[in-house]
Amino acid sequence: MMILRSAAPSPFGRKVQIALSLLGLTDVKVEATDTMDAGSLLRQQNPLGKIPVLITEDGAAYYDSRVILEYLDDRAGGGRIIPRDAGQRFAALRLQALCDGILDASILTVYEGRWRGPEKHEAKWLDHQAGKVERAFAELEAAPPALNANLALPHVGQIALACALGYRDLRFGGSWRGDHPRLVAWLDDFAAHVPAYAATAMKA
Repeated sequence: MMILRSAAPSPFGRKVQIALSLLGLTDVKVEATDTMDAGSLLRQQNPLGKIPVLITEDGAAYYDSRVILEYLDDRAGGGRIIPRDAGQRFAALRLQALCDGILDASILTVYEGRWRGPEKHEAKWLDHQAGKVERAFAELEAAPPALNANLALPHVGQIALACALGYRDLRFGGSWRGDHPRLVAWLDDFAAHVPAYAATAMKA
């Protein structure tokens, strides 16, 4: 049995859990992990101390989420959530990179609020991160990625987008929704076609 080390609020862990469901890889134990616990096995399994980490039956540890999704796709036969066709594959990987960037900027913003008192918040830094998210959302709103175009399953980029939008709902009160109606409709469509999205809802 594989072990997925993650945490309930982790959008990157959610990516992996959705992929596992889509690929029918159900023989996995999910272990809640505290990245701040210095005594946790996490830091031995991933020297960076970051989640998620996937531990395979032979004890190999895979991280980060992009590597895990590629491993899972290969394990499921390949070409399932990472397209074989070069054009489709690079489009999917580029979308995943964009959405992971939204998540990185969002998490850095959350950490600024969590680890520094309000009087020490750096407005320039927060504006820098917000700009990344705003530009990415503008591009995605202009042309939301079509679901299941010539594909049996959502690909890694679409999975990443759903998780990024879900994280903005969780940590930022869904503030993105008012200005991005096409992305709201896209997420509703994704959730309707992918039951694992609701089943893996993130918790604070």
